[in-house]
Amino acid sequence: MFVGRDRELKKLETLYERGEFEFVVFYGRRRVGKTTLMNEFLKDKKSAYYMAVEGTKAENLAGLSKSLLSIKGEGGALSSFPDFEVMLEYIDQLARSGERLVLAIDEFPYLAASYPAISSMLQSHIDHCWKDSRLFLILCGSSMSFMEEQVLGYKSPLYGRRTAQFKLHPFTFFEAKEMLPSYTNEEQAVLYGATGGIPEYLSRIRQEKTVDENIIDLFFDESGRLFDEPSNLLKQELREPATYHSIISAIAGGASRLNEIATKTGLETSGCSSQLSSLIKLEIVEKEVPVTETSGGRKTLYKLNDSMFLFWYRFVRPNLSSIMRGNGEMVYEKMVKPQISDFMGHIFEEICQQYLFLPQVYTVLPFPIGNLGRWWGNNPRKKCQEEIDLMSVCENQVFLGECKWKNSLVGMDVLRTLQERGSLFPYTEKVFWIFSKSGFTQEAIEYAHRTSSIKLITFAEMNS
Repeated sequence: MFVGRDRELKKLETLYERGEFEFVVFYGRRRVGKTTLMNEFLKDKKSAYYMAVEGTKAENLAGLSKSLLSIKGEGGALSSFPDFEVMLEYIDQLARSGERLVLAIDEFPYLAASYPAISSMLQSHIDHCWKDSRLFLILCGSSMSFMEEQVLGYKSPLYGRRTAQFKLHPFTFFEAKEMLPSYTNEEQAVLYGATGGIPEYLSRIRQEKTVDENIIDLFFDESGRLFDEPSNLLKQELREPATYHSIISAIAGGASRLNEIATKTGLETSGCSSQLSSLIKLEIVEKEVPVTETSGGRKTLYKLNDSMFLFWYRFVRPNLSSIMRGNGEMVYEKMVKPQISDFMGHIFEEICQQYLFLPQVYTVLPFPIGNLGRWWGNNPRKKCQEEIDLMSVCENQVFLGECKWKNSLVGMDVLRTLQERGSLFPYTEKVFWIFSKSGFTQEAIEYAHRTSSIKLITFAEMNS
């Protein structure tokens, strides 16, 4: 069953209906659903689809030839074109026929690695033949650095030819819910956090099993789909991934500043910074500064942007030996499950951010929210560091939010603390929103009713 990607699919259909030449670029991290989206779009359309392989020029030429020749059932006498130029001339003929044809090449970086000249050859055929045709060309890739630099980048032969591009991101919690219909809102949130909203991982969840059973099957069993997934991903994307494991482990363990990460890993600061940059490009790590700052300087923090990586490095990697000896279920029950609520604290902040950008919520906000994120800094009155979960500034207006993933009701202490932290800022209008998994005390509810600047939202309301 195809779930999500409604905006992307609608945009693709709009481009297709125009009947003009289109060159569309898809990219995004592995397992995010690029191929699934392409296949959904290609249904009921005259098309040729080829997934390039990490192999030789001859292998990819043969595979792409087979896909093209199958369009008109011409694969009998001619099983493969003699070279890429002849193959591209065949596409020229198809393009000149006036028919609407989609040519989709998945994992294009593998094809380009096996035959580097292909990008320049595609550029030549786009410029001299295809741009005036009805051909719909799609290039797709999981290597984001390659796609951004070698397909979309200024120095690429294909620069300026694309007519649309789609960078696919993991599902938000509200999109992921569609794949988890058998679970409560809280259970859906836990499964979303553990899988990072990656569609392929979500598809592995068995609706007839409990949350605990699914997490054990996926992570805490040596044959589980996600037991070694981060290691496999790093091997595919990076050379000598051992040091990157150490960096990610340090961040998952609480190190957030460059010097802390370098100290924990035993790396020189310069080398650590370079490797962090590689992880940022892969969208595994995120560089974070207070939302009111343009550049962080000494305030810069690093966090794991992928919650599946956070879950794996926090709970699975430290226990690999025990899991491989068949004790995964015990590890989960005794060591992991008691910490799930703490793990979900940061995930809930992310879910609250996503909630604020839902169209039905965004349109009723007191003012348009632009840059939304965390704030941290010094409280000169108390001479201590303070933190605000959500903050956004618009001229003289400020939005301040607090997110509580706890089993207890949120009371007046949380409201007063947020108001006090809001007093650190000189903005004219201040709006306070508090999000709670479990709800609020009666005193807090009555106080919010009397105070127009405060809004209380339960997790149940966020899911209604």
